[in-house]
Amino acid sequence: MKTPVTILGFSLLLVWGCKHEGFSPIDNDLSLAIGNKERYILPDSKDYANIPQSAANPLTSQKVELGKLLFFEPAFGIENKYPEGKNTFSCGSCHVPSSGFRPGRSQGIADGGSGFGFHGEARFKNPVYPEDSIDAQGARPLSVLNVAFVTNSMWNGSFGSDGVNAGTEDKWGVFDPGTAINHQYLGNLEGQNIEGLKTHRLNYSKALAEQYGYKEMFDAAFPDVPEAERYSRKTASFAISAYIRTLTTTEAPFQRWLKGDDNAMSEQQKRGAILFFEKLNCDGCHFEANLGSNTFAALGVNDLFEVGGLKTSVNDRRNLGRGGFTGEERDMYKFRVPQLYNLGDSGPYFHGASKQTLEEVVRYFNDGIPENSRVPQSQLHPFLRPLQMTEQEIKDLTEFLQEGLRDPNLNRFVPGQMLSGMCFPNNDPDSKEDMGCN
Repeated sequence: MKTPVTILGFSLLLVWGCKHEGFSPIDNDLSLAIGNKERYILPDSKDYANIPQSAANPLTSQKVELGKLLFFEPAFGIENKYPEGKNTFSCGSCHVPSSGFRPGRSQGIADGGSGFGFHGEARFKNPVYPEDSIDAQGARPLSVLNVAFVTNSMWNGSFGSDGVNAGTEDKWGVFDPGTAINHQYLGNLEGQNIEGLKTHRLNYSKALAEQYGYKEMFDAAFPDVPEAERYSRKTASFAISAYIRTLTTTEAPFQRWLKGDDNAMSEQQKRGAILFFEKLNCDGCHFEANLGSNTFAALGVNDLFEVGGLKTSVNDRRNLGRGGFTGEERDMYKFRVPQLYNLGDSGPYFHGASKQTLEEVVRYFNDGIPENSRVPQSQLHPFLRPLQMTEQEIKDLTEFLQEGLRDPNLNRFVPGQMLSGMCFPNNDPDSKEDMGCN
């Protein structure tokens, strides 16, 4: 007869085995390759205390909820260049959730754009607008996922008063007048978004807040701001910045694996992760919690004008990367190392949208041959060299990037409807038809 202790021990072993039925030597190998797993675990979107934030704009649920609506609300798109553009665009026009909070195409178009498609891939220039009148970005917009971990935003890191911009005060407002806002020390996202709302032709007022039903939300989010200043680009920026700081991809398989679910990733994804963290040393650049970093590298990729980008050219200062902000020769053609979550939701890739798929990106790194002849060899990052991956390793790494780092539930960050009742993220006739929104 078995003793109670024996039965209990067997039961505990069975429970442990069921929970860890996916555990294999590869899990141990990956754990060793990563080292300290805690450094890569992202905070939950409601864990405000552990989400990086600006001292000038502490996170509150009221700000986050307001920002969640303002991010997608076309009602404040009122500084349009042509009448057809009024109330047709929002932040979400260029940061589409189902495309990983990036455009569904190579270039984001807000005012002057028309159409949506399924994931933003069918947004094109409205024929009413001349090319020089549209609001289009000269580099492929970065995702706002996990952006709380970015201390200096934009491809060139131009916004933010600290981090890599400490000591660059003499550059603020010089080549990009908008970066003069760094002198206010508001936080990189807060400052960038104040300028961004202006650049992207969105504006706010008490009258509009009342008209579209947002006044009470502004009041709740900013009770200490004088009423005369409460309904403005600054408070809207603070709300939007609070919201996007909470966009953490905690449901990605890799995140679940880090937190103890050995079955969260497939064997192939685990092999790809080992390549990433060990053999290829990708984490030499992608070393922060969001698998990006506040560092800059020249990879010799082509620029957006070379794939048909609108309102940009070979002389666009944005092609210079960090150097376009600092004017320093050592910074020329170097771009911020981006976060890697949900990249598989939508190509193309790199600042110039020169690669259509993640596998093309992996093969570019594997070949180690720069494609942009304008970038001097002396500026190229030493990592850009032949990596000699096998075909299987290329497939494994691509699978890790595409699926292992993909949070499948970004829809939790999307509101059900706008208080204005308008279609979102776009409200032009073509977009409304594409989205089935009346």
